[in-house]
Amino acid sequence: MDFSDLLHFAYECLYFLVVFGVFLAVAIAKGRQAIINIIISLYLALLLSTHFPYYERLYALSSSPSTVALIKLGVFIAFTVFALVLCGRIMPSAFRENKFESFGKKFLLCLVATALVMVYSFTVLPVAELLSPGTPLQTIFGHSEWLFWWLLAPLVVLFLLA
Repeated sequence: MDFSDLLHFAYECLYFLVVFGVFLAVAIAKGRQAIINIIISLYLALLLSTHFPYYERLYALSSSPSTVALIKLGVFIAFTVFALVLCGRIMPSAFRENKFESFGKKFLLCLVATALVMVYSFTVLPVAELLSPGTPLQTIFGHSEWLFWWLLAPLVVLFLLA
């Protein structure tokens, strides 16, 4: 393992930690219901973005692979934000709890949401275009034959914790 491999691994670990940190900050600030809404929104955004019919028109705007990856990522983020607003309107109000009350459940829900983002990043979304291939996180989350199990696991955790 040379220095560049170590640097790419550190970059992916930073990606993982930043995503987890954002989810944990949201869970502490807004409560468990906010992170549950995010998880549901990620599922809905996956469904909508995989069947979005206008990718070709958007891809015509650029020929660079990294720009195409950013366009696809932007569409996914837009669908996630839309689904998050929708979930905020139709889901029940937040659990009445203090910021650090039920911290273990919040922590596990944040891990689940982070795993979901990692799986989407390495199997569905073109984040691999922006990162170097073959790193350990891509080995864990990037196998398309494991996608079903990675998608099922958060639902089981939601069933048990929510």
